[in-house]
Amino acid sequence: MKDLRTISVTVNGTPYSREVETRRTLADFLRLDLKLTGTHLGCEHGACGSCTVRVEGEAVRSCLMLAVQTNGKSVATVEGLAKDGKLTPMQNQFWEKHGLQCGFCTPGILMTMTEFLEENPDPTESEVRDALSGNICRCTGYQAIVDAVLATAAQARGEQ
Repeated sequence: MKDLRTISVTVNGTPYSREVETRRTLADFLRLDLKLTGTHLGCEHGACGSCTVRVEGEAVRSCLMLAVQTNGKSVATVEGLAKDGKLTPMQNQFWEKHGLQCGFCTPGILMTMTEFLEENPDPTESEVRDALSGNICRCTGYQAIVDAVLATAAQARGEQ
């Protein structure tokens, strides 16, 4: 017998009400129930960061959070970053600086770095690398990602 709960959650500005199993992760809810497949599942135990989304503005691992925990809350996924088809400055910098290759880790990194730059708009390279330490990328070697984040910060400060 399934233990079901009805949750009401706002995802990327759109309200949803769904009945979900209490054991369904937020990642599975987003991918399977809402068809928002930008949130990727890598390790499924919170180590790789690929599933990072923001709940109430805070970056969280959606593979470790249950969907029922978001009842009454706001969730932001990578699909919610671009507005009206226009990429964010960070998304543009990832493109310009070649900060993505296969793209599997990119949604989680974008969500993590968006929160990071909101909290630290003038980071050092070391601070960016430290903030990235919870996101595993097997393709880029991180330098292009760091360059993209630093360029985004500089652009926001009017230095580019």
